[in-house]
Amino acid sequence: MPATKAPPAKTATEPVLENFYNLKQATVRLNLATEDPDDKRGQDWLRRGVNRPLDGSKGPRFPVHRMANQLMFSDSDLAQIAELMHQKPHGHNKPRRPRRRTARSSS
Repeated sequence: MPATKAPPAKTATEPVLENFYNLKQATVRLNLATEDPDDKRGQDWLRRGVNRPLDGSKGPRFPVHRMANQLMFSDSDLAQIAELMHQKPHGHNKPRRPRRRTARSSS
């Protein structure tokens, strides 16, 4: 009885084709805007998130693909962006500064 050899294990994963969305479609997919062409809500926010500094001083950069001089977001990219924003602390938790008192005029 000859010994059977096991098939070689795959070391590299096969690439998976994902759905990609341009900037406007990504904002609609994240429920930041409607499908109305005049609705620009969320587009500037996504651009700023993609272009954050590399040192992380302004927070983590958003994952993105650049194709044909356009920002393209895959389904997994949008899921990561939604997760990043879910964990973000709200800006309303900052301590308030006391108001400056204006100098009284002597008139």
